[in-house]
Amino acid sequence: MKKVIIIGAGPAGLTAAYELLKDKSGEYEVTVLEETNAIGGISKTVNYKGNRMDMGGHRFFSKIPEVNQWWSDMLPMQGMPSYDDILLKRKTRVKKGGPNPEKSDRVMLTRRRVSRILFNSKFYDYPVSLKPETIKNFGFFTTMKVGFSYLSAVIHKRPENNLENFYINCFGKELYSMFFEYYTENLWGRHPSEIDASWGAQRTKGLSIVGIIKDFFGKLFNVKNRKVNTSLIEEFKYPKLGPGQLWEVTADEIKKLGGTIIMNAGVKKIYKNDENILTGVTYIKDGEEIQLDGDYIISSMPVKDLVAGMNDVPAEPARIAAGLPYRDYMTLGVLIPKLNLKNLTEMKTVGNIVPDCWVYVQDRRVKMGRFQIYNNWSPYMVKDLKNTVWVGLEYFVNEGDKFWNMTEAQFSKFCVKEMVKLGLINSPDEVIDTHMEKVKKAYPAYFDTYDEMDNLISYLDTIDNLYCVGRNGQHRYNNIDHSMVTSFETVKNIKSGRKDKSNIWSVNTEKEYHEEKK
Repeated sequence: MKKVIIIGAGPAGLTAAYELLKDKSGEYEVTVLEETNAIGGISKTVNYKGNRMDMGGHRFFSKIPEVNQWWSDMLPMQGMPSYDDILLKRKTRVKKGGPNPEKSDRVMLTRRRVSRILFNSKFYDYPVSLKPETIKNFGFFTTMKVGFSYLSAVIHKRPENNLENFYINCFGKELYSMFFEYYTENLWGRHPSEIDASWGAQRTKGLSIVGIIKDFFGKLFNVKNRKVNTSLIEEFKYPKLGPGQLWEVTADEIKKLGGTIIMNAGVKKIYKNDENILTGVTYIKDGEEIQLDGDYIISSMPVKDLVAGMNDVPAEPARIAAGLPYRDYMTLGVLIPKLNLKNLTEMKTVGNIVPDCWVYVQDRRVKMGRFQIYNNWSPYMVKDLKNTVWVGLEYFVNEGDKFWNMTEAQFSKFCVKEMVKLGLINSPDEVIDTHMEKVKKAYPAYFDTYDEMDNLISYLDTIDNLYCVGRNGQHRYNNIDHSMVTSFETVKNIKSGRKDKSNIWSVNTEKEYHEEKK
């Protein structure tokens, strides 16, 4: 029996564990080591007094059949309306024979995607669309400036050697300065001119002014088989009790299949022998160092920490790994009786709140990057759906900075003040309760030594029994489905004996975006 150590109980780690065990061959002994006390990594769901928080907002949408089937096997699609659909007498797509979300927790919901930009106290579609409302919000002169700015960008293409130039080529300088520049700098803590263009290319493949125009006319004239970019999808799947529920269910299935999951077990050392083969790890549990031997190591821990914990790493890959940057994440759940934002859409919601799942904040007066409205993700995320609104205020920070070091009371006071400034509420006195959460290394960043990542990958690939998977394991801004596919490919390689790992590293590098669908 081969011993497999999997570092991290997030989407990539748990997918790998399940895929190794699901055939019940007994060929692999699988141990998952998770540093924290929560399943799901950044995809975890926090339950605070019956109100649930999603760390960053996770839409479940993929064009990959294998991923969609996997999700469906874990959490079948709803067969009956959810609570808010019932209250609103709203029609929704259901799957014949699927579970009733009012009676079963193990169910995936179909949700309407609404994500907008809040700019100058007005809502704009994300991505910007050619609706009359958009033109009205801009006003004639701004619309003309945006149009001519884009035409200028078409004629005078910039070299796409940084993220600023990439965005200007896609949207024009005027729209870039309105909707991308400050948000991107707020997200990464660096100006877009300092960030590698590949991040924008990866996140907005196929999305540009031209893409927006094509989508507009495709809808207008009901064009069949039109391609829809991921940022333009109108529906997505979502676990009844938040994204963490999917991974909690997966963890239970892994245990049923004989796998072991050890929580609060931070891996500190990874041992490599003279033949460049990993032999095991040391993890810390309850203050005790415990050594675990393994034949294969699948790592979803930050590659920076992986390399730092490994012995006898040559100077160059050690330097590159040590220089890889990350952005950390803080969120404040805020419970209020109502949101002070008018629902001017035609979409019905409980309490007539705005229908957005999350809102991008493009306001230079505040540090808030986004806010989520958990009521709209799933009615089961909120304890008292009819009488309260549960929002998550999102901040992008660096571990150890002034925000990270704030007490919960200080952070709550700061965030609530920003809610008032943005007009989300009228007074701090309206707040019923708050709860703070932090996530380290939530976002692998594309600057500093990132441009040398290929050299680091070349070194890691010389270690035959090491497999790097997931967002942090590959230092790549993967979505959930991408992270899962890296594990699908890893398990295929282990089971087939394939040494070449290019199939694992090439996930989410093709020109067409994974989440694009006809």
